[in-house]
Amino acid sequence: MASFASIFTIIGLAIVASMLAVFLSEGRLPVIGLLVTIAAGILIFLQILPQLSQVLQLFNSLADKVNINTYYFGTILKIIGIAYIAEFGAQVCRDAGQGAIALKVEFAAKVGIILLAMPIMAAIIQSVLRLLS
Repeated sequence: MASFASIFTIIGLAIVASMLAVFLSEGRLPVIGLLVTIAAGILIFLQILPQLSQVLQLFNSLADKVNINTYYFGTILKIIGIAYIAEFGAQVCRDAGQGAIALKVEFAAKVGIILLAMPIMAAIIQSVLRLLS
């Protein structure tokens, strides 16, 4: 998982990028400030990728131990991924002052999540119906 040192690296990057973005945004370079914000978000995401890989490996080993269907497990991971990526995208839109676009990103993610969840919900309903009959 995330080491003590890596969390300090992420926090340091976030603080420096935030201060630089505010400085640029309040000056005559607001577009550069936004680009600094986006770049910092991407760098932080790249910093956590190795830890995210470890989490996925742990989930895979747990799914194997309890014999979970890999289709359902993969779908759940996709749903979690959509939620996190949409949240990141929406926050970038909000940082750019585009709250309305952020809401559309969140709505699109919710629709995508519902579409991915439908087969799982259908399987649960079928299981319940089999138990009841």
